Amino acid sequence: MIIFIFLCVQVVWLASGLPVKVVELQEGWQLSNKIGNVTRYNLTVPSGVYSAYQTKPEDDLLYSYNDIKLRWLGNDNWNYKTTISVDLIDLNRATYVYLTFLGVDTISDIYVNGRLVGSTDNMFVRYSFNIKNKLTNGNNEIEVVLKSPIKEAMKLAESLKNPPPPACTPDVYHGECHMNLLRKMQASFAWDWGLAAPSMGIWKPVFLEYFQTAFIRDITANTVRRSNGSWDLNVKVLLDTEAKRPFYVETVFYVVELLDEPKKINLGQLVDQKDPVLKFTETFDNVEMWWPNGYGEQKLYAIHVDVIAYDTIYGPERSELTRSSKSIRIGFRTIELVQEKLQDGNSFYFKVNGVPIFMKGSNYIPSHILPEYSEDHEKIDFLLKSAKETHQNMIRVWGGGIYESDYFYDMADYYGILIWQDMMFACALYPVNREFLNSVRLEVRQNTHRIIHHPSIAVLATNNENEMAISGHWWPIESQYADEYRKLYVDTIREELFNVTKGDNIEILVSSPSNGIMTERDNFLSPKPNDNRYGDIHFYDVGINIWDPTKFPNPRFSSEYGTQSIPSMRSWRLIADTSDNLNNLIDHRQHSPLGMEVIKPQLIINLPLPPQTDKRYLEAMIYMSQISQAMGIKTQSEVYRVHRDLEAKTMGALYWQLNDVWVAPSWSSIDFFGIPKVLWYWSKDFFAPMAIIAHMDNYRNQINVTISREGISDNEFHGYTEMKLYKYGIFQPEITQKWDTVVQPNSNQYDKVITLQSIIGSNIQVNNYFVVFKLYDRSNNMISSTWVFLNSIKYAIGVRDPELTFELSKLVCQNSLNMYSISINTNYPAFFVYIEITNLDVKKYKLSKNGFNQLSPITVVHLEFENDSCIHINKSDIKILTVNDFMNKY
Repeated sequence: MIIFIFLCVQVVWLASGLPVKVVELQEGWQLSNKIGNVTRYNLTVPSGVYSAYQTKPEDDLLYSYNDIKLRWLGNDNWNYKTTISVDLIDLNRATYVYLTFLGVDTISDIYVNGRLVGSTDNMFVRYSFNIKNKLTNGNNEIEVVLKSPIKEAMKLAESLKNPPPPACTPDVYHGECHMNLLRKMQASFAWDWGLAAPSMGIWKPVFLEYFQTAFIRDITANTVRRSNGSWDLNVKVLLDTEAKRPFYVETVFYVVELLDEPKKINLGQLVDQKDPVLKFTETFDNVEMWWPNGYGEQKLYAIHVDVIAYDTIYGPERSELTRSSKSIRIGFRTIELVQEKLQDGNSFYFKVNGVPIFMKGSNYIPSHILPEYSEDHEKIDFLLKSAKETHQNMIRVWGGGIYESDYFYDMADYYGILIWQDMMFACALYPVNREFLNSVRLEVRQNTHRIIHHPSIAVLATNNENEMAISGHWWPIESQYADEYRKLYVDTIREELFNVTKGDNIEILVSSPSNGIMTERDNFLSPKPNDNRYGDIHFYDVGINIWDPTKFPNPRFSSEYGTQSIPSMRSWRLIADTSDNLNNLIDHRQHSPLGMEVIKPQLIINLPLPPQTDKRYLEAMIYMSQISQAMGIKTQSEVYRVHRDLEAKTMGALYWQLNDVWVAPSWSSIDFFGIPKVLWYWSKDFFAPMAIIAHMDNYRNQINVTISREGISDNEFHGYTEMKLYKYGIFQPEITQKWDTVVQPNSNQYDKVITLQSIIGSNIQVNNYFVVFKLYDRSNNMISSTWVFLNSIKYAIGVRDPELTFELSKLVCQNSLNMYSISINTNYPAFFVYIEITNLDVKKYKLSKNGFNQLSPITVVHLEFENDSCIHINKSDIKILTVNDFMNKY
């Protein structure tokens, strides 16, 4: 875990004054429901109804069929209540006392000592209520009365003459209706990868804030590089105030490592209380730039700002003042989304610090379906570190979840992962009445102010797939919907984003997918927003052979693509009741309207899935779904990399999706418990900075070999490529060929075209052979490897029982790290060797590789996990599968 420490600056020149006093109301909350059958005491905020309800493991929302059994929780109203002690001295000193909720989920009334002080209707908005005149010396009661989101959404639908679609989720989601009428995490009413969990609660911290005049709420900072190499740092300090007239401020600014001492920005600036923002620019030389993962270091600088605000219009006085401080971290970098005219369409790629970068990454959904867990630092760090380990340099924060925590964006900065940030609107149309639009404006303004200073923020998009929904007639579309779409996304959200990011050089897209700047020319609703020639695309097709590289599009940028798989048997056993039929539970959690047909057709084209009557069917289905998914995403990602320097000019590949909200069939590469699927392991290779890519071209009976190289370098790469032709049942290759390979920096080398006739003759027996390619440097270090099956492996001739055995050895147990080695021995080639740790007292672990082809008698795999103590693992706790196990048997 990384802990960032900001320098605290002692500003001795400023007049002494009372600092804003902030008291976190974290402990001692009580929760009860309207029905009166549940009461929980001594709760800690952040908190939610579903998490607070759980007192034993079988009450966990994610256990067994609890997504159905606990549905009643979301249909009731709930009260949070606490008693706080207020000091009379603090109360008398303060001009204002704010009761500030950073996040209430979602519809609530707030009471202080039995008196209503305000209401909430947007979980993404920070609410502050001035409650000074409601407080008394001593004990005071605060109550948050939460209303059922299910019933409130239904009321809103009934109040509208024509509520925007969709009315309800598909039946297979087991979801709720009218999610789009509430400013709430859209996925909490169910999605095709997630359960319905209509959460309620105080999902972010609560504070009392005592102050006299004004205090710092947010700091935004944007870096601009000058032509002479120096940098301008544009800073905005946003003050929170209820002042009724202009007031004076004194400001001190400090940047760790760039300024020798704090700098006085002003000693008497008059601030308009209607627009309480301080703006200033500082210029710096000799800064170190921040780079995305794989292109350089992620240098971060700490900014510290002190402000004293005076309650006077006549000039600085030494009374009625508030001192406040805030620190943020920034990186010096430029970013540009380039959309230049091409022969057919426009380009769509990102330049960072002037360097064109191929974006490799994934889509990120909430780390838990219950938003009160969104600050789980350990889980956030694990997921973002896992992205970094697989060479990802961009993650798309998807628009049906939440604006992520400050810690999430801090870690994205730290790991060098750029963020494609959606606003929280997805797969639906929305109301456009005044109250809704005002709430949306506040939501967008607050959250953008909070996150925009992060160097990882690369692009903002106002919604997910809603332009495509209208153009594709997902629902019976009425004439006014186009105008309402523009009113919400163009006139409201886009306008607010422009107001906040003015001068920040951040690109704003109206939707994803979209045709980029061409969408604007189509008045923001293109007839074909998923056009390969413009902008970004989303691509899914369950009817194709996902192992065939010719089946995929050649877009400018693919911001979503994926295929499903099933989590490991071990993860299912962690959440299944002993009485559950696992087949039925998996089917229940498969929310795709196509059911398992979203997986099976793509799987059985290439893999020997046994019949459903076979006792090993479920085990094989889980295993082979992960192999099929990994191969499909590998192939599609490589297609995008290959087309970087070809006519398509593809410059981005963000697969769907990195993570999960529960154990279920989904598109993720890491399951809910943090167990990487085969896809995650393979992505370390196919997303590597230098990767060899070999694709079978069945139309021409040839293999096309490409070397893709990314990163910053002034040197050519000189090495060689090795090709080996194997028969399926033999370790010794039949043919070995080598050729010199030269690759320029940050580009592709289209290395070789190999006809099948040249390696296996005119009597082409594609079921007998496969080919392995390896890239070496001049020192004979292997840089990358890949393989090509000349036909589906299920038809392979000569695959034998590998006679696999293994040995287990403990290597390390210290400083919470446990490490074992697994030495796998085979007498014949073993394909897609899959290792599962079936019995382990920790929930997540990583292997050095998984799902690999073993083409030598011995392979050593390392197992790592963290635990406070040493854990002993036996050989009986490990299960190893291969495709060989299922060949020639059905």
